[in-house]
Amino acid sequence: MISSNNILVVIPARAGSKGIPGKNIKLLGDKPLIAHSIEIAKAIVPMEDICVSTDGIDIKQVAEQFGISVPFIRPSSLASDTAGTYEVLLHALNYFESKGKEYNIVVLLQPTSPFRKLTHVKEALAIYEEEIDMVVSVKETKSNPYYNLFEEKGGFLEKSKKGDFSGRQEIPKVYEYNGAIYIINANALKEKPIGKFTKIKKYVMDELSSMDLDEMLDWRISEFLLKEGIVTL
Repeated sequence: MISSNNILVVIPARAGSKGIPGKNIKLLGDKPLIAHSIEIAKAIVPMEDICVSTDGIDIKQVAEQFGISVPFIRPSSLASDTAGTYEVLLHALNYFESKGKEYNIVVLLQPTSPFRKLTHVKEALAIYEEEIDMVVSVKETKSNPYYNLFEEKGGFLEKSKKGDFSGRQEIPKVYEYNGAIYIINANALKEKPIGKFTKIKKYVMDELSSMDLDEMLDWRISEFLLKEGIVTL
């Protein structure tokens, strides 16, 4: 069983959002967007093991309103829209280790996945083993390289992946990261970027729970789904 004492939860929240201005503190339902991830984090680990990594004073203040101590403001090198999640996670992990706190697992909860439930995170944690690099949440994708994804070669389109299948039902399922849950081996993170992980296990989520808020259209759809009672927070 995984001990909560071994887990650092990181909630990244950059201030300069272009797709949805001010999204991390924008109200969705009756709470700022980031608060939905904070509440899940608080149900997993003690508050001192939650890190809201931000470059925004207003985001820091909102996190503190929900009981989270924000120990640092991101350095400018991690505040641009080109700053990678890998560097943000390493920065947070290194900060806490410099304070004498060692972690075996880093759980990344992105605020842009508000319909992710506590149950999802607990089930994903149950899959984790110390021998692997990561458990990541996914959804089954409708696009399939054996069926309807193509690459252009020599001026003509070819299916991205060859396969001899008599029907669509025989085609292997394909998954895509939905951005909701990353349960990462801290030692693996120190050795290489997430994109180079090879020992990855999936945790499958449904389409609605997987919704990622990236553009204003996503936000409007999420508001509609909430209003109609199709999803809950």
